Amino acid sequence: MTRIFNDPADFADEALAGFCDAHPDLVRPVEGGAVRRNRPATPKVAVITGGGSGHYPAFAGIIGPGFADGAVVGNIFTSPSAQQAYSVAKAANSGAGVVFTYGNYAGDVMNFGMASERLAAEGIRAENVIVTDDIASASPGEIEKRRGIAGDFVVFKVMGAAAEAGLDLDSVVRLGRKANGLTRTIGTAFSGCTFPGAEQPLFSLPEGQMGLGLGIHGEPGLFDTELPSAVELGQELVRRVLAETPAGASQRLAVILNGLGSTKHEELFVLWRTVAPLLRDAGYTLVMPEVGELVTSLDMAGASLTLTWLDDELEQYWTAPALTPAYRRGSVGFDAGISEVADEDLVTEAANYSSTDESRAYAAQCLNALDTTSSLLRASESMLGDMDAIAGDGDHGRGMVRGSAAANEAAAAAFERGAGAGSLLAAAGDAWADKAGGTSGVLWGAGLRAFGERLGDAETPTPVVLAASVRAFADRIAELGKAEIGDKTMMDALLPFAASLEERIASGASVGDAWSAAADVARHAAAATADLRPLKGRARPLAEKSLGTPDPGATSLAMVFAAVGPHFTAVPVAAATN
Repeated sequence: MTRIFNDPADFADEALAGFCDAHPDLVRPVEGGAVRRNRPATPKVAVITGGGSGHYPAFAGIIGPGFADGAVVGNIFTSPSAQQAYSVAKAANSGAGVVFTYGNYAGDVMNFGMASERLAAEGIRAENVIVTDDIASASPGEIEKRRGIAGDFVVFKVMGAAAEAGLDLDSVVRLGRKANGLTRTIGTAFSGCTFPGAEQPLFSLPEGQMGLGLGIHGEPGLFDTELPSAVELGQELVRRVLAETPAGASQRLAVILNGLGSTKHEELFVLWRTVAPLLRDAGYTLVMPEVGELVTSLDMAGASLTLTWLDDELEQYWTAPALTPAYRRGSVGFDAGISEVADEDLVTEAANYSSTDESRAYAAQCLNALDTTSSLLRASESMLGDMDAIAGDGDHGRGMVRGSAAANEAAAAAFERGAGAGSLLAAAGDAWADKAGGTSGVLWGAGLRAFGERLGDAETPTPVVLAASVRAFADRIAELGKAEIGDKTMMDALLPFAASLEERIASGASVGDAWSAAADVARHAAAATADLRPLKGRARPLAEKSLGTPDPGATSLAMVFAAVGPHFTAVPVAAATN
């Protein structure tokens, strides 16, 4: 268990603060993560790693010469927000462009992608290199759907060394994608990990069993099997990874035998005693292999084997020196021309709102709706987390609590500054996406902003406008998430809700009755997802395990929409007395 913590909700932030304080010679904190203490004397490509917390030394632990220029740090197992990614990139950029590199998870892809668009709009070139090394998470014919796990480390190392050598952005990106294409990983878990403050691990295994094909966000293995001896386990891992040897690959390998958090180095060395001879007997030369904890999953007990087939170009950067808080190789000299820089805070100007009294009255009801949402989700956190842990990473409840609380706080501040209903919801959406992170965070945030933009700040919405605002919410989420009904996501509840609301209002029903009926439709649709296999998101690789459990995203959406109906559909007091 994770035993050292204060408020569990603050664990990731406090861990990052402690890390930066412990390594002031190499890193400095910035909004959203950390960057190198020193800025390059001349422009170089900034390599920015990132993802959720709980994986140390990935991601902040590898900031430094020869490796990363910065790391974007989200909550535990949760994608950082687009704002966090943008902030870290701005702090790390030295004029030669930025490349974000991260594992293939929907929330990361969305948020880093949106940050890249924002940087590009400001004239800063930004690229993305996505790691897809986990052979257990999709078939060879669907490599683009695979997760990124411990293979992250090799790809990040190659890119960091290439940038340090002065290569341009296109070359660094090309090398990162080349390394990813030649990297394969398989992992196994012996027990699940436990969130700070949680009483139970995200999953458990029967005595004498292990889960083969784990993820690094607390997901269980794709299937359970009898716990073998070290020799048998080594044989199984090597067999599975070599079975995916890329066509035309070399006989030189970068090898990582990685511990997931609770597996001791001595255990890994025992396993290495089988792995290394098997690879050498297969004709491979092992180039600077690594045995230890490089990409972890809190306190999970488990191990993974990563192979990268090297050519001369990749080997040059895999073996290059690096100096970071958690990883050191060779000798890195500091350029005397590099100067230390002070922390640079990005200044955000307070918005000036122009709204009518009528919209302000409705904004008060929107604020009440957000307060109700925050309270409901806080009370439902454990239930939603348990549902998510069946086939996901168990963070849905916590993410929804963080997002809704931030949204409520931002909405209250906007209301105090004179925001109308539309601006209030837009501010709430931005805060939700920034603080919740993850896929659901960015989707709820973007949806709320779209809802508010359609609503506007001029008047109390008519039933038709309210339905159109819900439709804008749904359309924005569909555009970003690319999910449809039947994929076992929040869309299975959201799209039926939006369609029912539109249909009933068009037929002349009162807005209150229409919303209530639509909420019932959403609730039944969410419950029906128990019979579906997920086709999107982190639960997809564990589709069979999710059968019988409703989708947590659809469930939370249906709960929220039912609870906020009275606030969104009531006639504002100010409007009623006019």
